[in-house]
Amino acid sequence: MTKPEKGDTVRVHYTGRLSDGTEFDSSAGRDPLQFELGAGQIIDGLDREIAGMDEGAKQTVTVPAAEAYGDRRPEQVQELPRSAIPEEINPEPGMQLQATTQAGQPVPIVVTDVSEDTVTVDANHPLAGRDLVFDVELVEVIKAA
Repeated sequence: MTKPEKGDTVRVHYTGRLSDGTEFDSSAGRDPLQFELGAGQIIDGLDREIAGMDEGAKQTVTVPAAEAYGDRRPEQVQELPRSAIPEEINPEPGMQLQATTQAGQPVPIVVTDVSEDTVTVDANHPLAGRDLVFDVELVEVIKAA
């Protein structure tokens, strides 16, 4: 059996769940996910687990929050004046918006609370602070040249 090495391209089928069983993503009904192993294209913990698999193998792996999207960071939650939101946007809890950093980088944010004068937004990744469980099948290993 072929084991992938850093730099190889791999193709995997997967289903991602939270520890309570809630499914958050799956490749079911799609082509396998393809990426370069060790290139930072997927979360670190899953990348490491796939590196230890044989081509054709299936396994369930748990990726701790620290090796997935990190811990939730309270400083990523901010209360903004309502005037900071463009007038044409009527913010509601759960609404996804996009902010821009001082360096000009886009940052997805989620509205968590709205009052007459303020809007509270959260820039944490939705899966931050969560351990993730993946059912993974390593479909193919394409060795690096």
